[in-house]
Amino acid sequence: MAGPGELGEGERERWRALRAASEAPRNPFMEPEFTEAVGRVRPGARVAVVYEGPEPAGFLPYERGPLGQGRAIGLGVSDAQGAILRPGLGLETGELLKACSLSSFAFDNLEAEQRLFVRYAAEEYATYVIDVEKGYETYESVLRAQSPKFLKTTLAKERRLGRQAGELRFVFDERDPAALRTLMEWKSAQYRRTGRRDRFAQEWITRLVGQLARARAPECSGTLSVLYAGERPVAAHFGLRSASVLACWFPAYDPEFAKFSPGLVLHLRMAEAAAAEGVGTLDLGRGAAEYKDALKTGELPVYEGAVIRPGVGAALHWLSREPARRAHSFVRGRPRLASLAARTLKGAARLRRT
Repeated sequence: MAGPGELGEGERERWRALRAASEAPRNPFMEPEFTEAVGRVRPGARVAVVYEGPEPAGFLPYERGPLGQGRAIGLGVSDAQGAILRPGLGLETGELLKACSLSSFAFDNLEAEQRLFVRYAAEEYATYVIDVEKGYETYESVLRAQSPKFLKTTLAKERRLGRQAGELRFVFDERDPAALRTLMEWKSAQYRRTGRRDRFAQEWITRLVGQLARARAPECSGTLSVLYAGERPVAAHFGLRSASVLACWFPAYDPEFAKFSPGLVLHLRMAEAAAAEGVGTLDLGRGAAEYKDALKTGELPVYEGAVIRPGVGAALHWLSREPARRAHSFVRGRPRLASLAARTLKGAARLRRT
């Protein structure tokens, strides 16, 4: 067991090599740089290193809480989770948790290839993806076939935005810290406007994003994309990029320009720029949204659940998480109830503002 910052360069290189050999997409959330960044803002962050003889054969990044309650590294903000293991490695889940002194291990975006943990999943969700492997023109032709009205309308709004607000300029990898601060302000306002928990009100998340904005590792690089009208930012997105995957994380836009759908325009330009950079997949993350349905070319499964070992810690995990998960699942499975819940959240947010 080690703190993320205690891994040697040889161990980090082995981690990257194991990840490269995996069948799963090279999601940057699964790289050592993300775990190291979490370790600098979360004191309970740990990495279990599994050895075969003198060589590491696997890594499990996790966070350890009171009474040994464990959770995937960065749970709540990380969009890909699990262990990094040599293909075919024989490992028993309970023994791994025992070695880590964990009574449970919770996850909410477990990768589909995580055979060690998938059987403990309580829920399966779709994460929505955009395939630009064959280039942006091919992707646009797919959109013309599956969502012709959406594409035509979005491109028309893009032209109107340029005419009325100023010439449009897109920067795929913006380095201006002021642009990141603007994005975080927009996102906080959006969370409050829709009655959701403001992630940027949590200091550790703000610090984590700030650190990752400076990350420039080949397989985990912070990427801030900004759409400008004249010199004014109108939409922005911060995510993590590997050589093959852009993990979409925090998108937001200036509500003053909402009628032009600048967020949708931004995503189209991100797809175009990513394809030009050789990135083949944009991962829009889990959670249904109208814009994701319009932009996606496919879906991948991710899982939520927990491995629980018998004991006091396991009972505490069940009491703290399972009732809420079941309630959420009940609401999500009933579209009319889910719509009512969303309207109630927005109404509550308006009441808090007044």
